[in-house]
Amino acid sequence: MGPVFHQIKRLPPYVFEEVNRLKAQGRAAGQDIIDFGMGNPDLPTPPHIVAKLVETVSDPKTHRYSASKGITGLRKAIAGYYDRRFGVKLDPNSEIVATIGSKEGFANLAQAITAPGDIILVPNPSYPIHAFGFILAGAALRHIPITEPSKYFLYLEQAMKHTIPAPSALVVNYPSNPTAQVVDLEFYRDLVAFAKRHDIYLLSDLAYSEIYFDDNPPPSILQIEGAKDVAVEFNSLSKTYSMPGWRVGLAVGNERLISALARVKSYLDYGAFTPVQVAATAALNGPQDCVDDIRRIYKSRRDVLVDSMGRAGWDIPSPPATMFAWAPVPEPFREMGSLEFSKLLLKESDVAVSPGIGFGEYGEGYVRIALVENEQRIRQAARNVRKFLANHGVAGVGESPESVGVEG
Repeated sequence: MGPVFHQIKRLPPYVFEEVNRLKAQGRAAGQDIIDFGMGNPDLPTPPHIVAKLVETVSDPKTHRYSASKGITGLRKAIAGYYDRRFGVKLDPNSEIVATIGSKEGFANLAQAITAPGDIILVPNPSYPIHAFGFILAGAALRHIPITEPSKYFLYLEQAMKHTIPAPSALVVNYPSNPTAQVVDLEFYRDLVAFAKRHDIYLLSDLAYSEIYFDDNPPPSILQIEGAKDVAVEFNSLSKTYSMPGWRVGLAVGNERLISALARVKSYLDYGAFTPVQVAATAALNGPQDCVDDIRRIYKSRRDVLVDSMGRAGWDIPSPPATMFAWAPVPEPFREMGSLEFSKLLLKESDVAVSPGIGFGEYGEGYVRIALVENEQRIRQAARNVRKFLANHGVAGVGESPESVGVEG
């Protein structure tokens, strides 16, 4: 057998695979796994979006090759969304590309703008594609801890001062996956000023722009004057409209970066299936009460999770946005690390979560819990966790099943 391929060698072991393997083994053995591991929305896609897909797919003309940068109607709908939601004007022809999910767009932009040896600043902990997309493109990474928001810009300045060659781009992700942190326009104003001062690009992941739980919708970096000089932003319909398997995303902003992404994509794909793009257009242009409904469901699940797990003995901070809770590993299990805790929790309570270490070294000590089970299942998980903690002698637990909202 020959040597391991160079690009594969650059990828670290996939931490989540150990938990996934245990989940598969458990299900094969008949375990009823309550799976909070993957951020895979379980809610149905709104009916009017599905109806538009069905209507469009019946036309044989839509079965031909599509447009790599997205059909004109979809790019105009994206521009309309940004105008309504953020007050940002975008040129559909030069400042927008429809992607096959935001993950594909991110990875292909990395291919477009990265030369071997380039340095990219990435948040840590972070959604894996933020780092691995650039690793596959040949870049080297410098990780910026996001665990102490008050020190974020200090870490950035240190990175610019002590990194050779100077970094060429910075990835930001708010609301954050996995931590659920949010930022305001003042943060973006300072970030744009930083990027211009140091002559670097900003790559913003705004995939959770519509999954928020207070009266302050997450802003776009493009709302800052002059941001389009240095920034491109990615978003997705996956969470907003519960369309994860449809693979529809978008990249908008800096004309040079958008042009580079469009050119790379033109060599690699013909865009998403046209009926999917037409249905995505209907999603953006159509009634938005479905988005409000999806948001309300996630908020209700969040509240049930935080309350029932707290009653079970596991205090979980209430996330202000996203479909995730970023939960500290309970104190008695901290020394074993997030991966071993996740495996033990799965084995003994039938509850699956994602180990924080899988999102980067600064994710250690936490697990990510996805709000992809209904309220009844969340309460059942809390009941299981209560028993798990009690079996390990954790003080302050052992309440009755009713106290965590589950009938005994």
